[in-house]
Amino acid sequence: MSWKGGYEVTVGSKMQQTIASAESVAANLKTFALDTQDQNAKQLYQNMAQSMEMICNQLNQRWQQVQQEEPQYKQQ
Repeated sequence: MSWKGGYEVTVGSKMQQTIASAESVAANLKTFALDTQDQNAKQLYQNMAQSMEMICNQLNQRWQQVQQEEPQYKQQ
């Protein structure tokens, strides 16, 4: 395995894993908001979920940009 090949896989897979993890956190926070009766906690979870969704959007935008700028990262 070449260094460049290993780097491509590592960067691409790490970026995709990070996005998936962030999306999972956002989904968990939404679930917590639905599951609690405490209105303060519900609002806190909703706010955090909204923040995580913004982060997910930013990560996805960056991933799209990387794929456009670096052809080796384009998904097949």
